[in-house]
Amino acid sequence: MQPSQDVILAGRLEIRPADHLAIAEGRALALSVRELDLLAALALRQGRIVPREELYETIWGTPLRASDRSVDVYVHKLRTKLARVLPDWTYIHTHFGFGYRFEPEPARGFQNSGAAR
Repeated sequence: MQPSQDVILAGRLEIRPADHLAIAEGRALALSVRELDLLAALALRQGRIVPREELYETIWGTPLRASDRSVDVYVHKLRTKLARVLPDWTYIHTHFGFGYRFEPEPARGFQNSGAAR
């Protein structure tokens, strides 16, 4: 993948694809090459719903096969790692049937604010 920017800033996250580095609040994240490529690909398309097929072709360089879940697996890995260091933020959002959207947003808990009255 050839990113078009040297540094991608998104919320509390800094991504430096050329340096193979992602930094969250001053701490380097331990990401594999594919994880970093996927993170950069999503961040470069920030705010846009990106189809799994487009992400796969961008990162793996070949068309997505119907039964391949690689994008989903790597998105899960990224979410887990990002949540560990930035628990109050959500970066990757699923749009079922469409793809993924990268947008830094404050994390929402599962509690129902109206339940305890």
